[in-house]
Amino acid sequence: MHASVRRACLAIADAATEGLDTGTVVIGGAIGAWAGYTYSPGTWAGDWRLAFAGGAAVVAAVAVNGLADLFLTPLRQLLNKARNATRPQVGGHTAPGAPATLEEGLAQVAAATEADAASRAASAAWHIDQSEGFLRDEDRWRGYEDGEASYFLAPGVWLHYRSETNRYGNAEPSFTLLTGDADQPVPLTGMAQLRHHLAARAVGLPVAPATTTEDRVQDDALAEDFTGLHA
Repeated sequence: MHASVRRACLAIADAATEGLDTGTVVIGGAIGAWAGYTYSPGTWAGDWRLAFAGGAAVVAAVAVNGLADLFLTPLRQLLNKARNATRPQVGGHTAPGAPATLEEGLAQVAAATEADAASRAASAAWHIDQSEGFLRDEDRWRGYEDGEASYFLAPGVWLHYRSETNRYGNAEPSFTLLTGDADQPVPLTGMAQLRHHLAARAVGLPVAPATTTEDRVQDDALAEDFTGLHA
């Protein structure tokens, strides 16, 4: 299968899996709310019946989502294996020799933690770079002992990675754009946003996402100005 077709199929399968995960919560909540309201004692006041239905909705949503995880988790594992199979395999990795002291062992673990963070950032980069041709390079990522990592984009501009817990208790990657000017971090979800921010910075404008028609018009102008920089 062609690499681009494989990546597209994996992206669709991943989106479908996330949709199923969210869908089970919605379906479970709806069933719980209906059952709670329908089978609550008719002698109860309306507010009490609604409160009972709400509690039943929460319990049912968690229960149904937990059951769904029994088959969604293996599916996610299969997708991860398929995704890793499309990436170039790097051989020759060997563990360092056994440490002679606790300090040496700690240093080895710290270095391994940084390498692990860089690897996780590169592996999760497909969320914003589905071509996996730019942000996938582990050597460009700098990992840190707290599990976060950064990717040098240009002088004074870094892409920052961290793992956050979503409302369902699952870990998911978060990417933000950092600058050396004490600006607020800018969340990123795609390469088009990243290009917009860098183009704005290249012509001396504030880094801000293109969310309105005016911003998109400005973005087109930025693209022309940015192209002119290379003329």
